[in-house]
Amino acid sequence: MTIDLNVVGPALVLGLACMGSSVGCGIAGMASHAVMARIDEGHGKMIGMSAMPSSQAIYGFILMLLMYDAIKAGTLSAIGGIGIGFSMGMAFFICSIWQGKCCATGIQASAKQPAIYGKCYAAIGIV
Repeated sequence: MTIDLNVVGPALVLGLACMGSSVGCGIAGMASHAVMARIDEGHGKMIGMSAMPSSQAIYGFILMLLMYDAIKAGTLSAIGGIGIGFSMGMAFFICSIWQGKCCATGIQASAKQPAIYGKCYAAIGIV
C-alpha cells in the first residue's frame, strides 16, 4: 500500500481548519446557550454569532482546492504542499479557537447591552 503524498497537504489544511472550527463553534455555542437561558428574545442573533468560527473551515476548504489544483498542475510539490497545509492548517486552527472566544465575549456583551451586537462583529472579523 502506497500513500499518495500529493493529497497530504490539502488534507492537512482542511482537517486542521475543520477541527479548529468545531472547537471555536463549541466555545461560542456554550456561551450562547448560557445567554439564551437568561434572555427571552434575540436567540437567532446569538446562534448566528456562535456559528462565525465555522468560516475558518470554509477558508480551509478553498485553500485545499487551490492547493490540490496547483499540485495536479505541477506548480506545487507534494512536500511544499505538506508544509503549506500544515502551517496554514495550524493558523486556521488557532484562529478558529480565538474567534470562538471572541464570539463568546460578544454574545455575553450583547446580552447585557443589545445595542452593541453589531459592533461585536468588528472584532470577530479581525480575528
